[in-house]
Parts: sequence; C-alpha cells; structure tokens
Amino acid sequence: MKLVQINLQPHFGGGEVYTAFLCRALSRLGVATRLLVHPAAGFWERLDLPADTERIAVTAPLSSHLPAGPLWLLSHGPLPTELRGAPPGRLRSAIAHMPVQGRDPAAFADHDRIYAVSGWVRDGLVVAGLPAWETPLYGVAALGARAGDAPIRRGSRYDWDRRKGRDRLFGLIEPAVEALRDHPTFVRRNGLTLGIVSRLTPIKQFPLLFAKLAPVLAARPQIRLEIFGSGGYASVRDLDRTLASLPPGQVRFWGQQSNVGGIYRQLDYLLSGLPEKEALGLNIIEAQACGTPVIAVHAPPFTETVSNGVTGFLYRDPREDEAADFGRLMDELLAGRARPRPELAESHLARFSFDAFVERLRPVVADARVQLSRA
Repeated sequence: MKLVQINLQPHFGGGEVYTAFLCRALSRLGVATRLLVHPAAGFWERLDLPADTERIAVTAPLSSHLPAGPLWLLSHGPLPTELRGAPPGRLRSAIAHMPVQGRDPAAFADHDRIYAVSGWVRDGLVVAGLPAWETPLYGVAALGARAGDAPIRRGSRYDWDRRKGRDRLFGLIEPAVEALRDHPTFVRRNGLTLGIVSRLTPIKQFPLLFAKLAPVLAARPQIRLEIFGSGGYASVRDLDRTLASLPPGQVRFWGQQSNVGGIYRQLDYLLSGLPEKEALGLNIIEAQACGTPVIAVHAPPFTETVSNGVTGFLYRDPREDEAADFGRLMDELLAGRARPRPELAESHLARFSFDAFVERLRPVVADARVQLSRA
C-alpha cells in the first residue's frame, strides 16, 4: 500500500511532532510514508523520522509528487483542494488537528475518512455530518523529538510570519536587537511555579485567558509565571498587554526551547490555555509523562487528557466566574495542598503511550487496505 502524507506547515509546532510519531507508528505497522513538506521547513531534519520515510520538499504541483497506482492520501489538516478530486484508486483522508466547532466544516468536504485527535474534535465532525473515524487517535508524549541536553536560555519571543509585510520587516530588525540582549540561563525561583510550554498561537487564547487570571496572579506575588514559547507579533503584543498589571519580575518569557523535558521537570504545574479551540494539547500529555501535573479549564479536550485530582487540577472556566475558582485553587496550593503525582497514574499515562497509539492505528491501516483493494 502506498501512503503519501502531506504537511505543508512552514512553522514548527505540535502538528509536526504528531506527524513524526505517526510516521514511526505506521512504519511499525509495515506502512512506509512519502512525506510532502514545505520547502522552507528546515525543522524536519531534527525530528525522528523512520528510515522508510521519504521526505520531499514541495516545489512543484502536489500531483507531480504522487506515485502511480492505488494511493492513500493522508493530510495533516484538510487535504489541499487540488487533491480532493475522486480519481479511481485513492483514499482521501486527513488528520483533524483542530476542532470544527466555531469554524467552517466545509474545509473537510470531499474526504473519505477524517481521523480526529480527540473525542472533542470527533464530536464536532459528527455533528457536521463528516466521515469521522469512530475512535479518536489521541497522541504520544514524544519527548525524544525535542528533548536533549540543550541549555534553557532566554531566546526571542517571536516567530515571524514571513508572509506578512510587518513581520518581514521586524524579522530583519529583531535578530540584531536580540543579539545585544542578555540571554540568562533559566533558574527556578522560590514560590509556586506555573509554566506555559507552547507556541503562542491564537488557538491557545492566552491573552483572553490572562485577561481573567492576571488579577488573581497579581494579588499573589508568590506565584511565578514562566513562559516558554514564541509567537507572531500580534500574539506576543496582546499577551504583553494582559500581563502588564503583574508586579515586575512575576512573569518571565524564555522563547522557544528544544529541551522541553528539562523544562517540565522544573515546573510545579503546567498551565493550559483556553479549551474550545484546542484539539488535544500534546504539551499536556508530555508534562504528565515527565511527572508534572497540569492546571487546565474543566472542559474538553482537557477532560480527556487530565485526570482531575490525579494528574492535575481542573478549574471552572474563568470567563464564567471571573476566575474565582482559579483563585480558590491558587490559595489551596499556596497553603500546601498536596501536589498530584502523574507518574503514578499508570493507566492514564498508558493511554498516551506509543504502543497504545500503534494499536489505535492498526484498524485504520486495515481499513485503508480494504478500501484500496476495492479500487
């Protein structure tokens, strides 16, 4: 069976980590991948792709990179429009890395199979009448792809989008300014340490979250907020504005880091963003695998990835109660409430193991073989 995966993202994020461990899992099941990628995406060299993955930078029409014969097309996000036709012998499929709730589900039109990364994502696909695979795929704590011995030093907060004129201009200036700044090594401080380990993207809704949480944090200076990740100019600007009320030094930005395992293990808790635009949250799975509990809003998909009171704490959406429940939780933690130990939640963590992921893929691969045999 010939499989072509398509991931044309120019920037590195959770979807690219997902692509790498999906290639490894499919390889274990005897399915090699031809992976079509963006020509400017240099990060693939750093990811742990199996030996039977053929990676091709797309510099011509996508159809020119497709082999002849029966073919399984698997896109990360909706299939590009040019590949949605229905020539004989093709299974048109996609991984849904984003919920369709609040978005136009027509992006997934003309697909034969859509594989959701969580039950939350699958629910939206089903309501929209789309051909959702019956079982969510979930994900893997793929720390090996980004971990290592790299020191944790402050870097740029920005991930410039070269498609935008403003970002192209600032992207030329900012590296020179950044070179003149101090780049200290991260050292954990006294107090309760909350960490964000994530790209600072709009789907996380961090500015909206901290519009509610900032007053709670400002009233409790013993809480330290450490932010590891980078984002576009507007995302960083809006987050800065919502955090401006915090006392000097209570929040620190560290930029994107490679040694995420080393970061998680120095946090008291990982703090999630808001839920409804989130599909899964690989950072939540990774943190728990490192023994770091998670604090997240009590809503899907976080109710699927966090075991409340066992691998972390879930609190009421701060938009519903002006962060009163979050404040209560912070007071309990500062008063000495016992910290959950995710590493002891074996059955919960097993759900996100590589072996479990392979077993969820096994019927997917069997179905693809059947569909192509009928072509």
